[in-house]
Amino acid sequence: MRPTEPSAAEAQAAIAEEFGFFGDWSERYQYLIDLGRKLPPFPEDAKTEANRLHGCQSMVWITVSGDADDLEFHAVSDSSIVSGLIYLALRVYSGRSAAQILATSPDYIAGIGLAKHLSPTRSNGLASLLQFIQDTARRFSPPQE
Repeated sequence: MRPTEPSAAEAQAAIAEEFGFFGDWSERYQYLIDLGRKLPPFPEDAKTEANRLHGCQSMVWITVSGDADDLEFHAVSDSSIVSGLIYLALRVYSGRSAAQILATSPDYIAGIGLAKHLSPTRSNGLASLLQFIQDTARRFSPPQE
């Protein structure tokens, strides 16, 4: 995490605050779509089967760079809403240490009521994304003694 960036907890609080501005879920879905458009460009040559996240109904590709002190995730989807879900997850987890990732539960999902408003397939896809992030952090974590 860079010194000027908010912590994972601060990022989750900001997400909850932003979603609190919207009165209904049609506005929140539109906001999710808008957030998905903010994802940085994803290289076409990285859209490979090896980088594909399985467990999602839509196509999602994700790559990881960095080390145990700074894991950077980059991802994209062919679905607008899923791209927004990716944006939120990366906002909370990307650029953090493996230890920070493992210590951060995705409280923003319940905090903004997302779990109640996603279809089962999108919920499964989001769970797959979060599991991938956690599993990656575990792989980069030093072994416990």
